[in-house]
Amino acid sequence: SGIFSLSAKNICRFPGGLIEMMRKTDVTSPADKIPHIGLAHFSVSAGSKEAVLELTERLRHNGFVVASEPRTTGDGFFESAILDPDGNLVEITI
Repeated sequence: SGIFSLSAKNICRFPGGLIEMMRKTDVTSPADKIPHIGLAHFSVSAGSKEAVLELTERLRHNGFVVASEPRTTGDGFFESAILDPDGNLVEITI
């Protein structure tokens, strides 16, 4: 029940979209010659405070590490954050 449906450990479906988190371990260097300075985080909008809470719990239940519990940040955003399979930070916001 609820608005989020997890069909596999790394796929989360929700109204209007899906999030797939995958890991590819055989990549050892970038395919292009563009300098990469790193990734701070990804952010996805869940649509409501209740949706942030529900998605965070569903991802936790499916084995994802919750890096930051749902909360209102100092700049007024309600969000949580999880780690994807490669350790990248993924923020879940309203």
